[in-house]
Amino acid sequence: MTPQEFGLLVLCIIFNASGQFFLKAGALKLGQVTASNLVSHVLSIVITPELLVGLVCYGLGSIAYILLLTRVKLSIAGPSAALMYVFSLLFGYFAFQEQIPINRLFGLGFIVFGVVLVMWQR
Repeated sequence: MTPQEFGLLVLCIIFNASGQFFLKAGALKLGQVTASNLVSHVLSIVITPELLVGLVCYGLGSIAYILLLTRVKLSIAGPSAALMYVFSLLFGYFAFQEQIPINRLFGLGFIVFGVVLVMWQR
């Protein structure tokens, strides 16, 4: 993977993880959805800034991923994009004070190790 391709991968990961962060922040602002408030919550999505920023981040991440796919095999780009889960876990821990159980850390370690194996070139 060239430095430019790696840069596109990093952009894709950052945009998508940021999208998850903003969607979570917006969802917390909306509150829990029930049958009685479903319609108002769906309509509130359009006027909640965090949700709009999250959707824009996902859009930019998709554009970066498409550009990456023009240069890199899907069998490398797809698994490499799984590094987004690492950033999502870190956002959850630091921004939302979510606990990280030991089994989740092991799972994340397996993901990182798998990405390294997929990207490894002789």
